[in-house]
Amino acid sequence: MAAREAEAEAEEDEAELNLLECRVCFERYGAGGQRRPRNLPCGHVLCRGCVGALGGPENRRLECPFCRRACGSAETSDCLPLLQLLEALGPAGGGLPSARGRRGGGAGGPAPAGPALRLALGGWGALVNPSGVAACRRSGRLAVAHDGKKRIHVFGPGGSCLQRFGERGEAGNDIKYPLDVTVTSDGHVVVADGGDRAVKAFDFEGRGVLAVREGFCLPWGLDATPESEVILTDAEAGALYRLTADFTKGKLKKCQMIRSQLVSPRGVAVCQTSGAIVVIEHLKAQGPNDGSTRVKIFSAEMDLLGQMDSFGLNLVFPSKIYATAVAFDKEGRVIVTDVCSQAVICLGKPEEFPIFNPLISHGLSYPVGLTYTANNSLVVLDSGDHSIKIYSST
Repeated sequence: MAAREAEAEAEEDEAELNLLECRVCFERYGAGGQRRPRNLPCGHVLCRGCVGALGGPENRRLECPFCRRACGSAETSDCLPLLQLLEALGPAGGGLPSARGRRGGGAGGPAPAGPALRLALGGWGALVNPSGVAACRRSGRLAVAHDGKKRIHVFGPGGSCLQRFGERGEAGNDIKYPLDVTVTSDGHVVVADGGDRAVKAFDFEGRGVLAVREGFCLPWGLDATPESEVILTDAEAGALYRLTADFTKGKLKKCQMIRSQLVSPRGVAVCQTSGAIVVIEHLKAQGPNDGSTRVKIFSAEMDLLGQMDSFGLNLVFPSKIYATAVAFDKEGRVIVTDVCSQAVICLGKPEEFPIFNPLISHGLSYPVGLTYTANNSLVVLDSGDHSIKIYSST
């Protein structure tokens, strides 16, 4: 038994090392310079230096060294999941602690009771570096944003892929780089296109109905209210917006900044009952310190109800938390994904925030997306293995 556990730990260590290394030069990825990770259109990831070397001094077209698909250097893009992982690990670059305590030296016990895994979708090849997931409460369909040829995949309640749309390009229905997705109550898929600095709305057949470019710097996270308004974070501007539109007619009614002076806000969620809004800020690392996150909760009137950063959470919780996605459950509790412990954690309702209740602590690699379906199933987007994992309610 001990030998099998040691072998399993060694395999996990090797997998983590492979994730953080360029598989051409075997150098560790970094946040900048020649070691910055870049996505190829085929989905494989190389460092910027290797992309340049394969393209040559004339910046000619290059072939992926793994699948031989040809592309140009201009077709590559930053691998945001890896960059977020590097940010979470900080300059020291320590290993990812497991929610079951493997990195902390504790004995791994049985998995705690919680939501049971019911269905897994996607996987490498079907999804490429997925970045956002949303559920349609009327139909039960799931919309997933990823970096594949068709940027948006729509899955039915049974797991079949019903539709793919949104290619990289300049046309009206194209999506350059999707960072998040939401579905409005009137049945429209709304995408934050960081590559085009725009918010784009589609029907479920993939027809573009509206593109909003209101001077956004880097639109990142979004969620829909019960009234089909869209709450949007702008990570570069440090702002939170409310978009009101008639998506059926393709008409923007209002784009209002409702909060400013936030620090790199990314993930956002709206409580479907109270209208409360929760935002994840990504705080910049100072000197040798690790990057950290801060969770802020606002009332529907945008009064600050509570906040807690990684340092404060460390005083309450047994391990560091680096939040990447957030949602409200049907009871109005704040739920976050944590890449440090590879877990999904309940932080409680705004009035009791924060508490610590791990919901899922096994079986996740790099969770970056989170949503609930109408029947209260928990949907987790795991960018580490390019999959969607659906857990039954307890």
